[in-house]
Amino acid sequence: MNALRLKLGFLETEKFISLILKENFDYTEWQKDLWVDKSVQDIQKSAEQLYLSKHIKN
Repeated sequence: MNALRLKLGFLETEKFISLILKENFDYTEWQKDLWVDKSVQDIQKSAEQLYLSKHIKN
């Protein structure tokens, strides 16, 4: 939970946890279908773009 709080902040972490606990929700099953239409390269490129947008100042 500390990793979530470091990245999301306290409020967003609490929202995330409450959403998962609210319903009979299996995060592992949900994640299996999250990027079925994307290749590893697509996911890597998206992650890189997100990283650069947050860490590189123009």
